[in-house]
Amino acid sequence: MRMVFRWFGEGNDTVSLDQIRQIPGVEGIVWALHDIPAGEEWPMDKILEVRDQADRYGLHLDVVESVNVHEDIKLGLPSRDLYIQNYIRTIEKLAQVGVKVICYNFMPVFDWARTDLHKATEDGSTALFFEKAKIHGIDPMELVRDITANSALTMPGWEPERLAHLGSLFEAYKNVTEEDLWDNLEYFLSAVVPAAEKNGIRMAIHPDDPPWPIFGLPRIITGRDNIRRFLKLYDGPANSITLCSGSLGANPDNDIIRMIHEFHDRIPFTHIRNVRVFENGDFIETSHRTQDGTVDIAGIVKAYHDNGFTGYCRPDHGRHIWGEECRPGYGLYDRALGIMYLWGVWDSLERARTVSAQKEAVL
Repeated sequence: MRMVFRWFGEGNDTVSLDQIRQIPGVEGIVWALHDIPAGEEWPMDKILEVRDQADRYGLHLDVVESVNVHEDIKLGLPSRDLYIQNYIRTIEKLAQVGVKVICYNFMPVFDWARTDLHKATEDGSTALFFEKAKIHGIDPMELVRDITANSALTMPGWEPERLAHLGSLFEAYKNVTEEDLWDNLEYFLSAVVPAAEKNGIRMAIHPDDPPWPIFGLPRIITGRDNIRRFLKLYDGPANSITLCSGSLGANPDNDIIRMIHEFHDRIPFTHIRNVRVFENGDFIETSHRTQDGTVDIAGIVKAYHDNGFTGYCRPDHGRHIWGEECRPGYGLYDRALGIMYLWGVWDSLERARTVSAQKEAVL
């Protein structure tokens, strides 16, 4: 398991590269050019700038999250071919600086949704919270105002250029079905994955967050059966998944450990985080500790260990603790604690394997 840490760039993150390199076992950053609108080709000079920044702190940039997919591609519009070609040229540039994995998603309009970015918890920390009933009864524009008003930093998936056209986007998706979205995804994969394969990069789609339709928008990467269908669209290692335990874990019916055992050779990148799901369908993000949430984090790490996982792992969202002011979900402290929890489980499994081997050798 290779530990990495998401970083949003100088001037756009409260966490510094110097702090990231001090977290035990972290070897690289998960990055993107967040100021480049979806669909545009990434400039090489900006890519090299991030590479040089990471190099100064001994961190690699093997994983990009995300090269965003333009809405015209998801909608299947004639203009999609232009944006796909831009995407392919970006892939070629990223290969030149050693990128191995590109995490992306195919969620219409919103990359993720929460109803409260700072929900107070029993211990005084705050965390991202999803109130299911509120989503069903809220105007999407009201949610946008709440989200953007509570963050001074740009929020991935909630970029201003995307939100400026929210009304027209909802109108464009009015008659788009799940099967339409599947068809448009297959069209995208048929063009992009061969280019990634040629350049030694694995495309790793992120599950929908939360893993069910919201605001009448279709969502298709939601559970085991759909992931199985997705992987068959282009049956090769360059077409892979970013398995996110928090996104999938918001639906208790998702057996994430079973997914890891089934799909482990198609998981080059994993997000590990915990959520507590309530009986009414609401959920709140918790510490990474298994006992604090609904998701069996220790069991998930064991499943990866059992399958000899050598891919990249990052602690996903964290709570806001110890008075830290940061991008919602992306502070330093709780994610660093999460890393140490994940390493603790992993190291204990490694130790148990070593002791078992030594005993067998004696016998």
